[in-house]
Amino acid sequence: MLAEEAGADAIGVVMCSDSVRSVSVERAEEIFDAPGPFLTRVCVSHTTLLDDVKIMLDLHPDVIQLSMPLTLPENLPARLIRVAVPGQPIPPNADALIVDGSSGRGLLYDAEYAASLVRNSPIPVILAGGLHPGNVEEAIRRVHPAGVDVATGVEDSPGIKNEQKVRDFIRNAKGVTDD
Repeated sequence: MLAEEAGADAIGVVMCSDSVRSVSVERAEEIFDAPGPFLTRVCVSHTTLLDDVKIMLDLHPDVIQLSMPLTLPENLPARLIRVAVPGQPIPPNADALIVDGSSGRGLLYDAEYAASLVRNSPIPVILAGGLHPGNVEEAIRRVHPAGVDVATGVEDSPGIKNEQKVRDFIRNAKGVTDD
């Protein structure tokens, strides 16, 4: 609800993953049920198992974000974001790409790679990796992504969000104008 109140466009839950941020199906349901209907709900996973994708789809997310190559059934009932990593092939069959070689560790994104991907991709590119309230404006100006994603950069400890950092990040990201 904090993210929605602060003006976020989407919220994500990490599931079916060995991440310290990974939540249970029950917790994901609680998180997805809390905000109003206009906030995009995203299931994020590092899974390599189709059964895990089915578990996430049972939550009726708007989007599934996968970092691992996994062949999915046609007509997926959610949009699909695939992770693009420097030095690896661009993942096929996605509705958007997210540049995040960090995998939730807070490591700074590769600006040259990200900007090149934004310029050359036929689908939207989201920027993640090492973003925080103090650098998100410059990252947006430099890369021109379709959106930005944050986890570590607004936390006090893994999985524990800092209310002021969340508000500052969203305010700073939304405050960027074309110069």
